[in-house]
Amino acid sequence: MPKKHLSKDSMGTIEVPDSALYGAQTQRAVNNFPISGLTMPPAFLRTLALIKAACATVNRQLKLLEPDIAEAIVTAANLLYGGQHIKEQFPIDVFQTGSGTSTNMNMNEVIASIANTLQSQPVHPNDHVNMGQSSNDVIPTAIHVSCCLEIKDKLIPSLCYLIETLEKRAEEYLHLVKTGRTHLMDAMPVTLGQEISAWASQLRKGIARIKSTQKRLEEIALGATAVGTGINAHPEFGHKVAQLLSEKTGIRFTQNTNLFEALSCQDSVVEFSGQLRVIAVSLTKIAQDLRFMNSGPIAGLAEINLPAMQPGSSIMPGKVNPVIPEAIIMVAAQVIGNDTTVTLAGQSGNFQLNVTLPVIAYNILQSADILGNACRVLADKVIMNFTANEAHMTERLSRNPILVTALNPVIGYEKGAEIAKKAYRENRSVRDVAAEMTDLSAEDLDRLLDLEELTQGGIKS
Repeated sequence: MPKKHLSKDSMGTIEVPDSALYGAQTQRAVNNFPISGLTMPPAFLRTLALIKAACATVNRQLKLLEPDIAEAIVTAANLLYGGQHIKEQFPIDVFQTGSGTSTNMNMNEVIASIANTLQSQPVHPNDHVNMGQSSNDVIPTAIHVSCCLEIKDKLIPSLCYLIETLEKRAEEYLHLVKTGRTHLMDAMPVTLGQEISAWASQLRKGIARIKSTQKRLEEIALGATAVGTGINAHPEFGHKVAQLLSEKTGIRFTQNTNLFEALSCQDSVVEFSGQLRVIAVSLTKIAQDLRFMNSGPIAGLAEINLPAMQPGSSIMPGKVNPVIPEAIIMVAAQVIGNDTTVTLAGQSGNFQLNVTLPVIAYNILQSADILGNACRVLADKVIMNFTANEAHMTERLSRNPILVTALNPVIGYEKGAEIAKKAYRENRSVRDVAAEMTDLSAEDLDRLLDLEELTQGGIKS
């Protein structure tokens, strides 16, 4: 059994492991919420430590916190921001008090414990580390700041990497003509490059959506304290912390112009979650297209060959499956499910406080994290290395009866339908059948049915 000692808070004493840097309030939460085993994301906890360091710095500047105590808090918080103690000292379940008070106090207690080893004056988790703050404004602030950091450091760089990889392959296959498909049925030709360019465009618009939303995520709640009035906080506190966080991160944080709104809802995070859902939908479309195009190798489309990653079956020797696209689809499903959770949680802004903040933080950060990872995996393991079966695509395209669409302006729709049906019925090319059923010359047919020209649109006459 691990050794324990007694720790005291306003409710009395409780046993805490000797190895713990946290105190009684954290231990009570550990005891109260043995629900999932899921704990708050490291990205969130590191951000919360960054905020605590900024708060102590500002309180020192405002002459509310003694320099030695402030310096010890900042040093301790910076250790946590750097990743120390994050894995072992923050054991509280995600499903806890809806304000995140338990996690806020966990952070306050750990910082105070470390700070107390750095100088002689006692550092109190509430009176000093939490000065000018409430869980009600600190936790929403940590959600916004951690989302912005995830966007800046991971999500957008990963999306850009995938987009650049797609655009390189689109350029490579700009002139490789293949059968287009609508309703999963043969349609007019496109180039493989055009097909890939659509994927890149989807994701570029996803980045634009995120950047639009980020402006609202950059508004933070600090200075609101308990209910939005700013009770027990210096009037300049929130503005100064936002300015300091901006200097530390390179992101333009500002204090929300309406602190009551900042506490009572999580609309900006719900909006961000919706933009992540759109990207998940985009990635699903890309992954599904890749799976269909790779299908086969004998009885499917077999237009491209995805890199072989691992054996595909425990019973069918030689089978290789599109495992990376399948993983991407599962990531997208998780993100879409997370969005539902965030949306429902966002509805719980009762009067002056939303009371589902920890689950919002957990789900939104997981979504951003796994989407960023998925983009890089897709780029490195699939997009960069797939090959095209050019001869197969060309042969299939030559027998596509829908090519008769290009003759419509010259022979009319009805005649075109007759030619298409006969070509399909007799398994012949449109060109051969049109030569029999129209008075078009060989030169006219060659010009009207030029495959690459057909990918450029316009009227052929």
